[in-house]
Amino acid sequence: MYEGAVQDLIDELGRLPGVGPKSAQRIAFHLLAADPADVKRLSDALVEVKARVQFCETCGNVAEEPQCRICRDPRRSPTVLCVVEEPKDVVAIERTREFRGRYHVLGGAISPIAGIGPDDLRIRELMSRLADGTVTEVILATDPNVEGEATSAYLGRLLVPLGLTVSRLASGLPVGGDLEYADEVTLGRAFEGRRRISA
Repeated sequence: MYEGAVQDLIDELGRLPGVGPKSAQRIAFHLLAADPADVKRLSDALVEVKARVQFCETCGNVAEEPQCRICRDPRRSPTVLCVVEEPKDVVAIERTREFRGRYHVLGGAISPIAGIGPDDLRIRELMSRLADGTVTEVILATDPNVEGEATSAYLGRLLVPLGLTVSRLASGLPVGGDLEYADEVTLGRAFEGRRRISA
């Protein structure tokens, strides 16, 4: 559509997840119109994040040191492990301020359609972490979709025979939602996960 560098930029932006052709074009033209200092800061941030950030050798979360801040924190319980798909899931759970254990990031979910099997995830590393007996409870916090459910079921089959307490995050109706807009699966889960109200 465009010539040279502009089209190259649009093509590269379009390769980012969630950025379609129109969004890539909008971002490219925004960058063309932006102050050169702003573009330089963006460029420097991209180069720096690739140079400085790595994945935690223990849990797989993003870190600027061999271990992330959560794995280094002695106040976190080493006996409870929350298994998530991606580092962004760690951030989401941390925002709740409800969980005080540690994490294990799988690096994705089982998806035969996308060609991702158990061997492509950090499941071997998870099993190694559980080998010393420190962890007594594992919370499976994979996404509530087909891939996340498949991953959770697979992990459940591996972990329950180890004698660990294995649980899955509850799912159901979102706060502020209307029943009429809930799909059957979500509503069904809400019924399964209902809680008793005590006086």
